[in-house]
Amino acid sequence: MTTVEPPGAGPTPAAPAPPECSLLGPAARNDPYAFYRTLREEHPLLWDDRLEAWLVSRYADVVPALGDPRLVGPRRGTCCGPGTVHCVQEYSAPESAFDLLREVCARTAYVLARRIAGRQEADLVEEFCRWLPTGTIAAATGLSYGAVMGRPYGGPARSRAAAPCATDLGRRRGGTGVALLAARCADQAALTGQAIASLMANLLENPEQLELVKAVPALIGQAWDESLRRNPPVHVVLRRVIRDVAISGATIPAGAAVALLVGAATRDPDRFADPDTFDLHRANPGGLAFGPADCPAARVAELQADCAVNALLTAMPGLRPADDFEAVECGLLTRAPRLLLIRPS
Repeated sequence: MTTVEPPGAGPTPAAPAPPECSLLGPAARNDPYAFYRTLREEHPLLWDDRLEAWLVSRYADVVPALGDPRLVGPRRGTCCGPGTVHCVQEYSAPESAFDLLREVCARTAYVLARRIAGRQEADLVEEFCRWLPTGTIAAATGLSYGAVMGRPYGGPARSRAAAPCATDLGRRRGGTGVALLAARCADQAALTGQAIASLMANLLENPEQLELVKAVPALIGQAWDESLRRNPPVHVVLRRVIRDVAISGATIPAGAAVALLVGAATRDPDRFADPDTFDLHRANPGGLAFGPADCPAARVAELQADCAVNALLTAMPGLRPADDFEAVECGLLTRAPRLLLIRPS
């Protein structure tokens, strides 16, 4: 097996990539999915001179590397990251905490959805997706919904009745547990908001599948899994090799930096048929976005997505994209639409 090192530090690949093949270059910025395709097909293991890291793009290489203890990342937050095989969270929340958090999230989602339901046009990213995870966590941990959500929209802060607060939850079984669960998942709020934005963009761009979800709300979970595959919120996971590791037929030496391209892996045609298509009926979408299914943060993100879609379709049954609007993803390490213009009815 060949050992490869960055140029100037030892042996290099036989066919070095052209200089424009950089994650920081215009090709990746202008059309990352075409860039990923080039990497998978021509440079599955590539030294990126500008990023100063090895790029890994194929599903068969990215997935084992994500779980390899020889590749370490920066200090983790309170719960799992993309591709985590076993949840790192020792805290086990009772089911009552998840039930109460769902209740909090559902109320928060309905308040947000009703606020924009009467508009001719609204931006779901700015006025719904960014605020739902944060508002849910704030309400569950003791802040009123109005104190967190009322002021950014210019209106008066609403009363604590808008969503359950810590006092309300504390009187009920699981109240302490839901506050702790919400607090431990707080660092995932921004990513969850991005993932919900991508989910809504996928549904709005595929009206026949949106109609299926309206008719069968139980399909929301499948739509969520497929959206996490097609448009994961985290596209690039950075790692440092602490011991020599074999990747894509070569050995990367200790000390090297590696960029695991989740956004490329989840559209690998060797793993997924017709990978660029959003298909909520896809079997085993193999998402790498939030960690294992039993991870508290992954479960919280999924319940928030479920509450989001239910609230939006209940408040706005005629929901559709604004005329001539097409959602565009933005970002490097994380990607999601920054704008999602809709006509509520």
